[in-house]
Amino acid sequence: MPHRKQGFAPTPVPRSAPTFAGGLRSSLAGYDATTFRADLLAGGIVGIVALPLSMALAIAVGVPPQHGLYTAIIAGFLVALTGGSRFQVTGPTAAFVVILAPIAARHGVTGLLMAGLMAGVMLLAMGLAGAGRLIQFIPYPVTSGFTAGIATVIATLQLKDALGLDVASMPEHFPAKVAALWTARGTASLAELVVAAATIALLLLIPRLTAKIPAPLVAIGLVATAAALVERLWPGLHVATIADRFHTTIDGHVYAGIPPLPPQLHLPWNATLLRLETVRELVPAAFTIAILGAIESLLSAVIADGMTGTRHDPDAELIGLGLGNIVAPFFGGIAATGALARTATNIRAGARSPVAAMVHAGVVLLAVLLLAPLVGYVPMAALAGLLLIVAWNMSEVRHFLHVARVAPRSDALVLITCFLLTVVFDMVLAVSVGVVLAALLFMKRMAELTQGRLLGNDNGDDDDHAVAVPPHVALYEIAGPLFFGAAQSAMTALDTIGADVRVVVLALGRVPTIDATGMVALESALERLRRDRKFVLIAGPLPRPQHVFSKANLRAHHENIVIEPSREQALRTAADLVLLNPQWGASA
Repeated sequence: MPHRKQGFAPTPVPRSAPTFAGGLRSSLAGYDATTFRADLLAGGIVGIVALPLSMALAIAVGVPPQHGLYTAIIAGFLVALTGGSRFQVTGPTAAFVVILAPIAARHGVTGLLMAGLMAGVMLLAMGLAGAGRLIQFIPYPVTSGFTAGIATVIATLQLKDALGLDVASMPEHFPAKVAALWTARGTASLAELVVAAATIALLLLIPRLTAKIPAPLVAIGLVATAAALVERLWPGLHVATIADRFHTTIDGHVYAGIPPLPPQLHLPWNATLLRLETVRELVPAAFTIAILGAIESLLSAVIADGMTGTRHDPDAELIGLGLGNIVAPFFGGIAATGALARTATNIRAGARSPVAAMVHAGVVLLAVLLLAPLVGYVPMAALAGLLLIVAWNMSEVRHFLHVARVAPRSDALVLITCFLLTVVFDMVLAVSVGVVLAALLFMKRMAELTQGRLLGNDNGDDDDHAVAVPPHVALYEIAGPLFFGAAQSAMTALDTIGADVRVVVLALGRVPTIDATGMVALESALERLRRDRKFVLIAGPLPRPQHVFSKANLRAHHENIVIEPSREQALRTAADLVLLNPQWGASA
C-alpha cells in the first residue's frame, strides 16, 4: 500500500464521524488560495503522469491514443465533480484492457463507446440503489486472482510492440495470442527491443534518484528524443511511432498521431449497434465493465482513505463513476474507473480536494491542444515498455505468491483458479466461477462451525460441567448458524436420544441466525420427537430473524412444545414436568 508523503497533512475526518468526507461539496468548506495552489500543483503532476498512460492504455485496447486522452479529460473531470471520494483520479486503467480489447476487435471504436455508455448506466443504477457497500463481499482471492491474470495478459500483449513483431492479426483468445507471437518471433527488431528496454530502465531508475519528477513522462520523452536523433544519424534505422501507426481524418484533414483538437461531441452509436442482437451481445461485456469499474474504483478510494485519514461515500462514488462513463462516450472516451497509481500520486503531490483531479483533466486537455505534433514521435515500443511496468506493478507477484503459500488451501484454490481462468478464458468467467467457488467454500466452513451436542453432567465441555440435567431429560444445544448448509447435520444427534428420555430441551441460544432450510429441519426434528412421545422445550434467546419463528407459529402446529426464554428456565421447567409425571420414571 502506498505511504503518505511526509509533510502532507490533509484535514482528517474522524473514523466515527457520521458524515462522509469525500466529494466536492464537503471538500470546499474553508477552501482558500493556499489550498488551490496545492491542488493546482498536484493536478499538474498527475496530469503529466496520466498523459502517456492514457495513450498507452488506449493503444493496448486497440483504439487510437486520443481516446484514452479524451477519457482522462471528460471522465476525469466529471467523476471528480460528482463522485464521493476527495482524492480519486479517474481515467482509463490497465484492468479494462482484457475486457475492452475483444469489444474493439469485434465492434470497433463505436461498439467500445456503446459498451462504456451501457456500463455507465449500470453504475449509476448501482449507486442509486445503494450497492456501493456490496462490493466488499467480493472475496480478496477473487480480486487478487483476476488482477494478476489481467496483468499477465497485458504483459503478453505488449511483447508485439516491445519486440517489433510483425503479427498480421492478433487472435482473440490468450493461448492463440501466445502462439501467434511465437510464430512471429523471427520478425523481432533489435531497435524496438532497445527502445523498450531503455524505457523500462529509465522507469525503474528515475524514481530511485528522485520522486519529484514524473518518471513516465521523462522516460518516454527522453527515449522518443533519442530515437528521433538516432534516426537522423542513421536514416536506415527506424522504430514505429504513434504517428506511423495511427491516422485520424476530421473534416477531410488527416492527422498523424493524435489530432490537436478538444474532444468533439458525437453520438456513440450507429444503426448497427442499435439492433437488438448487437445490444444483447454487448450487455454481458457492459456488465463486466461496470462490476470491474466499481471494484477497482472503490478499492482505490479505500486505499486513498487509508493514506489520508478521510472517508469516501461509496454510493456517491458509483453515481459519479456512472455519470462519467455515460458522458465520456459522447466525446470519444472509453470506459473509465478510479486509477490507484494516479490517485496515490495525487495524494503524494499534496492534493487537498477533488479540484486537483479536475486540474489533471485540464492539463491533459492542454497537452492535446499544444503538444499533439510532438506526441506523434513517441515510439510504440516505449509505450509497450511503460505498460510492461504497469503490468508488473499490477500483478504484485510477491504478494500473489505469498498469499498462495500461506493462505488456507481453499483460498489458494480460489486465487489460482481465478488467475488461470482470467488468462486462459476471460475475466467474466473468472469472476463468476471465483465468487461461486468462494461462496461454496465459505458455506462449507460455516457448516463445519455449526455443531449440535448433548450436554449434561458427564458429556459436556469444561464450561458445561455445572449443567445439572434432571433424570429423563436430555439437553441438546446447537451452536452456530442454522442455515441450509448445516441444518441437517446439526439435527442428527437428536436421533441418538435414549428411550428413557421424556423431555428434550433444545437450546438455541447460541444460534445467531436461522434460514428457511434450518426452520424446516427444526420442524422435522420436532415432528420426529412428537412421534417418539417426547415433550420439547425450546430454549432461547431465539435465533434471528425473529419473524421466521413468528410466521412458523410452532406452538400452534406442534402441541408437544413450549418456548422458554433461557436454557436455565427450560431446565427448571423440564424438572417440574418430570415431577408432575411420575409415571415417566416408572415406565422407563
